[in-house]
Formats: sequence, structure tokens, C-alpha cells
Amino acid sequence: MPKMKSVKGAVKRFKIKKSGKIKRGTAFRSHILTKVDGAHHRANRSPKYITNNADAAKIREMII
Repeated sequence: MPKMKSVKGAVKRFKIKKSGKIKRGTAFRSHILTKVDGAHHRANRSPKYITNNADAAKIREMII
């Protein structure tokens, strides 16, 4: 039986850190940021992680 292929879209969007957490991107960061207030801008700068365990399991399955 052939090996299962990873979902390339998921591989590009998520990274599994050494601690086992799954790092994700954040929305609304690409353009037209002059209208966005500073607090929102700074909040988007910090790294985001998947918090729901069910989602994390599905993402791990897609990546590995």
C-alpha cells in the first residue's frame, strides 16, 4: 500500500513547534493597514497557536 501524502495546503499554513504546539498564521495582515488601529496591528504581530485539540489532531494528521 502506498504512503499517505501530506496535504500541501496544510503544510504551507501550519508549523509544528518543538513543544508540540501548532503555529498558525493570522488573518487581515496583508494590505490596507493604514486604517487599522495600532492595538489591532500589534496584536496581529504576535504568534498564534491552535488551541482546539480536535482541530490540532486533524491538522497533525494532514501534515504528517
